[in-house]
Amino acid sequence: MTAMVSCRDKDGDINIFSIQDDLTFGAQVSAEFEKDSAIVVLDSAKYASQYAYIYKIRNQILNSGQVVYKNEFPWRVRIIRDDSVLNAFCTPGGYIYFYTGILKYLESEDQLAGVMGHEMAHADKRHSTDAMTREYGLSVLFDVVFGSNKGQLVRIVAGLKQLQYSREAESEADDYSVTYLCPSTLDAAGAAGFFEKLLATGSGANVPQFLSTHPSPENRVQRIKDRKATLGCTGTNKNITAYTAFKNSLP
Repeated sequence: MTAMVSCRDKDGDINIFSIQDDLTFGAQVSAEFEKDSAIVVLDSAKYASQYAYIYKIRNQILNSGQVVYKNEFPWRVRIIRDDSVLNAFCTPGGYIYFYTGILKYLESEDQLAGVMGHEMAHADKRHSTDAMTREYGLSVLFDVVFGSNKGQLVRIVAGLKQLQYSREAESEADDYSVTYLCPSTLDAAGAAGFFEKLLATGSGANVPQFLSTHPSPENRVQRIKDRKATLGCTGTNKNITAYTAFKNSLP
């Protein structure tokens, strides 16, 4: 654990945690999360083709040239078998989780890439530790990273799916979901398609925390599309057929 001093990250922003702290904390959270007997993680060997597909999307984002901590964070992806949960999240340090519920809800590859980019941006822009500091307090997080408060680690893991980010963090993550995809052939506004489906179908209580809070889904759709236009992104591919095959192969 580093000394309790502010340090600047690669973007020049001040964060009380070092990058190594993010990595240590993320690894602890990930390990504790996967220990839960109620969490069924799809085996990466048994479901090799499914993981190959989702890692292909992750690699497009990493190869955009816009991910600040591309080489520092592991960016490991795991699929959780639970069709009732419409959610995805990324821990500090880049451990990414998708529930089968959200994977089966999405309709195209660009939508998956948009949601993944949004979650990766929270880790890359270090929103996660900021949000957790507000939620649990700085001393609690330091204790967890030190390994001296296992009870609080369990509590933090239990609250991962409901972690609330600030309006600014959500907007920045939306922006970077476009920025990451802009160099690819995919539609860089893929996340907007997900919001539009939520608005059309009204998913109610199943709407994930990261999409149900401020700013409103309507405003986010327009912001994402405006961001695509501003950056001049030319990709139009949605790869619906390939994505349908992928989600139909999930258990």
